[in-house]
Amino acid sequence: MARIAGIDLPKNKRGEIGLTYIYGIGKSTARYILEKANVDFDKKVNEWNDDEQTAIRNIISNEIKTEGALRSEVQTNIKRLLDIACYRGLRHRKGLPLRGQRTRTNSRTRKGKRKTVAGKKKAPKK
Repeated sequence: MARIAGIDLPKNKRGEIGLTYIYGIGKSTARYILEKANVDFDKKVNEWNDDEQTAIRNIISNEIKTEGALRSEVQTNIKRLLDIACYRGLRHRKGLPLRGQRTRTNSRTRKGKRKTVAGKKKAPKK
């Protein structure tokens, strides 16, 4: 089992897919890393030898911001938006979507579980 950037990569997956388990590495970045390390994209993670693992580890640590450093940078950026009270910061503060999505019917992921509000009662007929 390969351990890179503090993450245990799944051993049965292709290298290209296995690297995406690291926060901050997507498919295109994984291809770039494997290409630079001269490792075949289709080679499974458990088939990597020690030299290949070391090369991949070095590329990730030297060139790409991942895991803790990236998470803290994202949190810092969000905190900055909150502090300057811009539109995106206010949307973060309220827990609503930031990028123009509709909120009347959708956006349950950001808003959370529905909070039912009682309807207005009708006046009795005479």
